[in-house]
Amino acid sequence: MNKINRLFKENPDRKLLSVYFCAGCPTPDGTGEVIRTLESKGIDMIEVGIPFSDPLADGPVIQSAATTALKNGMTLKKLFAQLRAVKDEVGIPLLLMGYLNVILHYGFERFCRDCAQCGISGAIIPDLPFKDYMESIKPVADRYDLKIIMMITPETSQERIRLIDEHTDGFIYMVSSASITGAQQHFDKARLDYFDRISAMQLRNPRMIGFGISNRQTLESAWQHAEGAIIGSRFVSLLNETGSPALAADQLFEALKQ
Repeated sequence: MNKINRLFKENPDRKLLSVYFCAGCPTPDGTGEVIRTLESKGIDMIEVGIPFSDPLADGPVIQSAATTALKNGMTLKKLFAQLRAVKDEVGIPLLLMGYLNVILHYGFERFCRDCAQCGISGAIIPDLPFKDYMESIKPVADRYDLKIIMMITPETSQERIRLIDEHTDGFIYMVSSASITGAQQHFDKARLDYFDRISAMQLRNPRMIGFGISNRQTLESAWQHAEGAIIGSRFVSLLNETGSPALAADQLFEALKQ
């Protein structure tokens, strides 16, 4: 069974936490250490960012991290080598998150094959059109048991959400707003109404809420409306500030108590 499916199946009543970081930042060779550290701290799932020169969905923190990673020489080929080195040490699901241009340039079947060889359970491709997913991406990904995680936003139609729920497997990534990534202090009524609306749809797939989660209020709001929460910018900032995955994780947990 794919590790993503197993995680949700074995933890039906526990609220999950996933953390994102950008491979190659702040150091070019730190991917394995960050992964091992986050797992040891009790994180349930990890999203490893593939750096890209024009990350349209990302805010300034993750854009800066991508720039640093590229300057450090990070490439998809190097990332797979780093992931391969820690494959046998990691028990939790790992996902790659990156833009379509980089992945297609690498070759999608090659990408899926290397994901399978490196213990990657899923991929999030923010700019992947659903039509292209259905016609050309899904058939290849399914052969390698790579779960392609689709995003929805407050603007996504109910019809599209139903299609995504029917044709994907793993979880649905609920973007908290239609804006770029970045830490926020609270979710306003419009966003909470959006969370309630999606909950009422009783989707087949579990949901994870991301974008803007950085403190106790936003984390608990996400946990109340979905199976889990995803934290990105806050951890990336702390990792850059401390230079230590362990310190960054500890400070993240402290921030989530406030």
